[in-house]
Amino acid sequence: MKPFVFINIAASLDGKISDESRKQLRISCEEDFKRVDRLRAESDAIMVGIGTVLADDPRLTVKDEELRRWRIKQGKPENPIRVVVDSGCRIPLNAKVLNDEAKTIVAVSKLADRSKVEKLRQKAEVVTFGESKVDLTALMDYLYEIGVRRVMVEGGATLNFGLLKEGLVDEIYVYYGSMIIGGAKAPTVVDGSSFNPPIELELISVEKLGRGVLTKWKVRSR
Repeated sequence: MKPFVFINIAASLDGKISDESRKQLRISCEEDFKRVDRLRAESDAIMVGIGTVLADDPRLTVKDEELRRWRIKQGKPENPIRVVVDSGCRIPLNAKVLNDEAKTIVAVSKLADRSKVEKLRQKAEVVTFGESKVDLTALMDYLYEIGVRRVMVEGGATLNFGLLKEGLVDEIYVYYGSMIIGGAKAPTVVDGSSFNPPIELELISVEKLGRGVLTKWKVRSR
């Protein structure tokens, strides 16, 4: 058994999620920021790759106070569990995702530096899955075992690729902002090698949101 897993991401019309610098760009509108906050509140865990942590240093918490109160009324902690996929244990020990606002799980591989792992254990739960890269299937199994039923994936492109490759994604939500970023080396919604055959999707809905368009897709089983 695994949790329900969905990718939520904002992209330009040409499918870029940043420019070549890979730093965070404001693609979403205010309406979309509110939607994303609600999705976080409705999730049991928020997952990102180490690239997102290094580039953006996010907190990965619910921002709206009313949504946090709603979670408490549901018998849940104020914020979902934060999960960082970090095969080499490169996460800075002062990263915001390691603060005390929520529980954090960092998934590493067996190749991760043991001394860094021990220091990290003072700030987060560290789990080891996989030899040189985190075994994402085993990680999802573990999350289900500890009660996680709904996982929101917030990037980046490398993690999206890995999850899709392993058949772990149920739905994908892409907000297309009203812009074109361009750049042959700029990251896209999914990086990595091409899928052969391509992964087929089923359109769930399309709606105008602010100055952009929100699309929701179901991932067909491969």
